[in-house]
Amino acid sequence: MSLRMSSLFLRTLREDPVDAELPSHRLLVRAGYIRRAAPGIYSWLPLGYRVLRNIERIVREEMDAMGAQEVHFPALLPREPYEASNRWTEYGDNIFRLKDRKDADYLLGPTHEEMFTLLVKDLYSSYKDLPLSLYQIQTKYRDEPRPRAGILRGREFVMKDSYSFDVSDEAFLDSYNAHRGAYIKIFDRLGFDYVIVAAMSGAMGGSASEEFLATAANGEDTYVRCSSCDYAANVEAVRVPVPARSAYDDVPIAHAEETPDTPTIETLVDHLNQKFPRDDGREWQPGDTLKNVVVTVVHPDGIREPLAVGVPGDRDIDVKRLGAQLEPAEVEAFTDADFAKRPRLVKGYIGPGALGTDRSSKVRYLLDPRIVEGTRWVTGADEAGRHVLDLVAGRDFTGDGVIEAADVRAGDACPNCGGALETARGIEMGHIFQLGRRFAEALDLKVLDENGKLVTVTMGSYGVGVSRAVGAIAENTHDELGLVWPREVAPADVHVLATGKGAEVFETADRLAGELEAAGLTVLYDDRRKVSPGVKFKDAELIGVPTIVVVGRGLGDGVVEVQDRATGERVNVPVEAAVGHLIGVVRGD
Repeated sequence: MSLRMSSLFLRTLREDPVDAELPSHRLLVRAGYIRRAAPGIYSWLPLGYRVLRNIERIVREEMDAMGAQEVHFPALLPREPYEASNRWTEYGDNIFRLKDRKDADYLLGPTHEEMFTLLVKDLYSSYKDLPLSLYQIQTKYRDEPRPRAGILRGREFVMKDSYSFDVSDEAFLDSYNAHRGAYIKIFDRLGFDYVIVAAMSGAMGGSASEEFLATAANGEDTYVRCSSCDYAANVEAVRVPVPARSAYDDVPIAHAEETPDTPTIETLVDHLNQKFPRDDGREWQPGDTLKNVVVTVVHPDGIREPLAVGVPGDRDIDVKRLGAQLEPAEVEAFTDADFAKRPRLVKGYIGPGALGTDRSSKVRYLLDPRIVEGTRWVTGADEAGRHVLDLVAGRDFTGDGVIEAADVRAGDACPNCGGALETARGIEMGHIFQLGRRFAEALDLKVLDENGKLVTVTMGSYGVGVSRAVGAIAENTHDELGLVWPREVAPADVHVLATGKGAEVFETADRLAGELEAAGLTVLYDDRRKVSPGVKFKDAELIGVPTIVVVGRGLGDGVVEVQDRATGERVNVPVEAAVGHLIGVVRGD
């Protein structure tokens, strides 16, 4: 039966919702696809639910085609498996926790690695049972501190998660590549532009991972790609090319100098060029200085730790990139109150010396990879108005380790070939992980190999944001008039508009809608009799069905108008040929 707009549970809006930040959020609400129930939580209305189910169908078809089998777990999960993997603690405040009437601990599932692992452990015990790939499409829950962007960053969302189980690392690669190929097919069918980039595994663990990002100017993920080779990575996963170590035998002994009123890199560089000209004749640059930034690291167990990060002075700390290196811990700003507790740390003039060697006062100090042995720096002298010149890494100071935390910029050198990197933004739509044995070891998932020896199973984890895909597609394909759905995910194949008051218009539109549906097409039919053609046109443009059929003034000439929503192309088609023409358009004949 056609979806008739006279009875469809739908109200379009002319004004943008006040809380909407992105075009996708505004248009999905205005076009009657979703409604906000609470921060980060949305109800799906009939049109929106149709799009969601179409995406689920595409995901199922490709997962089934690659040989994965669908299961379904509860969303309400016991504490014990997550305690065994330590994620009950690692997740911190990011999960919804609750107790039953017997005071037992539960959580609303944010992801299901533990449950999949235990299910396979319960039923399989031999290498003959593997390889195995299982998946589910299910609602997940994460207590986002700042839900935003509508369904792109919510606290309740639908996700496809799948897991592969193999007897060895070598066998696992076949499962990983099979999933990767299935993902390419899924995202090709979803109809938006995307890129595949190297990514951080983060709290999931594992040796490597890749993200599928929908390209979007408003995306919250920044990625880079090389202009000279096929390198592409989320900025969190970029590895800075490490310079060669330098000789420093002829570098003068480090010396502290008066540098009054220079709390910023810019003021320091100006002062250095005026008062301390370089001996090589070039001017001082921000990259000659060493900036030491202190943050607070909050560990899942609640312990708060100060951390100092040293980066070249022409770089800023990318907090998101820093946080990715420290997961599952979180990063907070180092406040004035924190400085007051550590008077040796002089804000704006922090040097390696104040970070201390005495364990009772030491601040962990991690360095950017570019700060290698023999490099020569100007940095704070731990006194207001004073800096140290000719400070040499490896001779005068060392760090406790290396961390990738500085911002990545367009023009930076590609770590693969040395070419120039370009930056762009995207929305994470899929993530595939080489998990390794983290969860199998934690939950003792072992099988007998062909030699009768117990071996720990190698796992992979693969996620697709199903409900997020609705927002990502809308963000990627809309225009100034409204939504523009790719055909495979659209809520209907054809949107029929009856634009007139005469009986013939509605009789023809009724017959056309019925014949299209009888031919297997899904039809959204605007049969509202007291609504003007102008309103119907605006609603059709806003709703975004890929093919619009206008039954109206053309009937006098025996034609209906067929519009392509994406291109705006319009063609008049004889009424008697309209059904065949539309079937061809929808099926790509």
